[in-house]
Amino acid sequence: MAGREILADFPAGGPRGSWPAEEKAAEFTAQGQPATVRMDLDSDRFLVVRAGER
Repeated sequence: MAGREILADFPAGGPRGSWPAEEKAAEFTAQGQPATVRMDLDSDRFLVVRAGER
């Protein structure tokens, strides 16, 4: 994940039916800052990053 701008992060073990990372990415996108969700397996967290970054 080096070089990636992380806008927010969330633990992977959230309650069933809860999608906080996706909701936060949608908020950023609605505010004009395109964002997407990536999984960081090393830390077991969902990361919200700028869309288009790898």
